[in-house]
Amino acid sequence: MKRVLFLCTGNSCRSQMAHGWLKELGGDAYEVYSAGIETHGVNPRAIKVMEEAGVDISGYSSNSVDEYIGMDLDLLVTVCAGAKERCPIYVGKVKKRAHWPFEDPAAAEGTEDEIMNVFRRIRDEIKLRIQRFLEENS
Repeated sequence: MKRVLFLCTGNSCRSQMAHGWLKELGGDAYEVYSAGIETHGVNPRAIKVMEEAGVDISGYSSNSVDEYIGMDLDLLVTVCAGAKERCPIYVGKVKKRAHWPFEDPAAAEGTEDEIMNVFRRIRDEIKLRIQRFLEENS
């Protein structure tokens, strides 16, 4: 089983969605974690759009990267520029690092429908990236 940590600034949207998708699509082949440089709580809109896609992340928690310091990882994925810049703080054996940047849906502005459409687009972009990762690593 490969151990993967998705790292974001606040562990509220992108890293949570990536965690949910890899857990859903990767099955038992992956032990999946997500964390943030800070913790902002899981964004209710992220929970909602993942639920629309059939993936339940409602029980996930927003965790600090400090909780995983020293954990050996097969892959550490940063999903935003802020985490990538501050990622060297991670102390632990990491076989591979990757950077998959996604727009922050929490920064979306407009009507509720417009904001939710941004969340859906980012959710779908993350799913496609996870699917490509799984194809490349099967």
